[in-house]
Amino acid sequence: MVKKIVKNGLIIDGTGSEPKEGQIVVIEDNRIEFIGKEEDFQANGDETVIDAQGGTILPGFIDTHVHMMLEFSPIADRLATPFSFMYYQAAEYLKTTLHAGITSVRDALGTDLGVKKAVDEGLIPGPRLQLSINALTITGGHGDGYTVSGNVVDLLPSDYPGMPSGVCDGVEEVRKKTREMLRAGAEVIKVHATGGVLSATDHPEFTQFSLEELKVIVEEGKFRKGVKVMAHAQGAEGIKNAVRAGIHSIEHGIFIDDEAIELMLENGTYLVPTLLAPVAVLETAEKTGMPETAVQKSKEVIDIHVASFKKAYEAGVKIAMGTDAGVFKHGTNLRELGLMADAGMTPMETIVASTKTAAECLGWEDRLGTLEAGKLADLIIVKGNPLEDIHSLADNDTIQVVVKDGKVEKDIR
Repeated sequence: MVKKIVKNGLIIDGTGSEPKEGQIVVIEDNRIEFIGKEEDFQANGDETVIDAQGGTILPGFIDTHVHMMLEFSPIADRLATPFSFMYYQAAEYLKTTLHAGITSVRDALGTDLGVKKAVDEGLIPGPRLQLSINALTITGGHGDGYTVSGNVVDLLPSDYPGMPSGVCDGVEEVRKKTREMLRAGAEVIKVHATGGVLSATDHPEFTQFSLEELKVIVEEGKFRKGVKVMAHAQGAEGIKNAVRAGIHSIEHGIFIDDEAIELMLENGTYLVPTLLAPVAVLETAEKTGMPETAVQKSKEVIDIHVASFKKAYEAGVKIAMGTDAGVFKHGTNLRELGLMADAGMTPMETIVASTKTAAECLGWEDRLGTLEAGKLADLIIVKGNPLEDIHSLADNDTIQVVVKDGKVEKDIR
């Protein structure tokens, strides 16, 4: 394969170190062969040159909380949509996400092994996927689509081949459901440790699953396949139960308190804040037919969410970027960096949270997250310097070039 040389751009390598000028990135096959001063690399003249045109070269961004099979729509639309159509929609969501500069994602429920295989084998373009398959939830809890009519209206269908239902109660049911997710191809286990904003029959502060049940989930993942657990956890007690059980990352963390923060620091637990989620729910509520309960809960939590994020960030909790894309429109992921910056992070810290720290959260730090020789060639080129305007990344036209696994997936220079 012809080597590629990426040059003529400011390099932000994802480590948090100072940006570098006058350096190049050399790609061979799907890996970074060299990064450094141009005069230190012996080119043979056959290389393909990718000219950054004075923009900025960064690692591909990583979103650690998405739903690639979903984009929220009115219930009537979902009921009138054939089952298989969601796969064709997902192909578009995957492409849109990749073109937004997101080269890897952790899917937080709803995407099955076939979709990952289609991306991995090049049938459809999309970010690299880490799957949870489906989330574990209690009867009547967040993720149980049962309605008072007696019908079940889930955001995504489940209990079809490759997508087990996640509803379970009691230690032995929880153990079995965890095993079912692992059997279906889960690379991370997702659990709903509290209620949520979008579910009509609970509240974000309601605690789901006992500490004993949560420990069983962690045990099954850890001792059977070395798989970590991510917890949708919004209320303080549910967050603390999850951390005490050994769960790897807390998703959302809306009502986090000082004790929860101390526990997270002690255990090295990650926070995936998804600040964009309630903001986008409110922005798109009318168009998407968002339930009134979700609208009211979003209004209730939005300021509390920001305050909790600031408290955790200032205390030194490890923060990995995640958005909850799918609850709202895919491809808008990088708005999250601007929201994190508005809440107190420096622009460079938001980039590190979206690259190096996000890769560590997924357990992929040995091959992704920073621009270093030997790592996979995932990188993007953006207009201008995002450190001067981090909000500019929210415009997909700012993302000029996307390279994933050494292949140019987008080029609008």
